[in-house]
Amino acid sequence: MHTIRRDYSVFEKFKFEFKPVGIKFLLNKPEGLARLDKSIPICQMFREAQDSSPFYADSENFACVERLLMGMVEPEPIYKSGQIGDKEKIYQEARANARIYQYVPKLDKGIVRYVAFSPVDKLAFEPDVLIITATPNQAEIILRALSYSIGKPLTTKITPVLMCAWVFLYPYTSGELNYTITGLGYGMRIKKLLPEGLVLISVPFDLIPMLIDNLHEMDWVLPITTLDEQGRKEYSTKVMEEIRREYSNG
Repeated sequence: MHTIRRDYSVFEKFKFEFKPVGIKFLLNKPEGLARLDKSIPICQMFREAQDSSPFYADSENFACVERLLMGMVEPEPIYKSGQIGDKEKIYQEARANARIYQYVPKLDKGIVRYVAFSPVDKLAFEPDVLIITATPNQAEIILRALSYSIGKPLTTKITPVLMCAWVFLYPYTSGELNYTITGLGYGMRIKKLLPEGLVLISVPFDLIPMLIDNLHEMDWVLPITTLDEQGRKEYSTKVMEEIRREYSNG
C-alpha cells in the first residue's frame, strides 16, 4: 500500500463537524492498520472512521449487501430478481427493482478482499475515494473547487436502494465525483448515523489532487455572496466595465 504523498491539511480550514474519510480498496491485507473488531454495514464503518484511528475491514466485518457489490461473495438470484424491492414496497414491481442492477456499480469477484478507512487528518495511505460530509455552505466550496479549473458540470447518480454503491463504489469505478444528501439513503437513515440534510461528496483519487490545488488557489467566499443588493449591483457594474475595457483594448 502506497504511503501518503499529498498534504490534506487544507481540509482542516473547513472545521467540519464530521471529518472527511479516506477509503482504499485492497487485494492484500494492509500493514500497520488494526482490523475492525465488529460486523457492521459499510455506512456505519464510514461513520465510525470519522471519530477513530485508521482501520481495515474484511469480508467477515461487512454486515450488509456491500459484500455482494464488492465481489466478496456471490449474489443469490433472489437479489437481482427484484423481489425484495417489490415486497418491501420500494418499487411498483420486481421488474423495476431488477433493472437497477444493470446500473449499480459493482466490482468483479475477488479483486477486493480488504477495505481501509481513515479520517483525513490521520491518513497513512492515498485514498481511492475521499468522502466529505459537509453543510450546504461547505459543499458549495468543495463542489466549486471540483469545477473551478475545468468547468465540467457537476452531476450525481443514485438509486433509492443500494446508496452505498453510489457513495463508495461509483467514484472508484468511474472516476467521476458523486454527491447525495443524508437522509436519502435507507441505511444511514434507519441507523440515524448522521443528521439529515448534510451533503455527502465522494471524490475519486484522480480528482483529489485538483481539488486540493483549487482549494488553495480560489477564493472560498465570493463577493456576490456577502454584499447587499446595492453592493451587488455596483460590483456587477464594475466587473462588466472591466470586461468591456479589456475587450475594447484587445
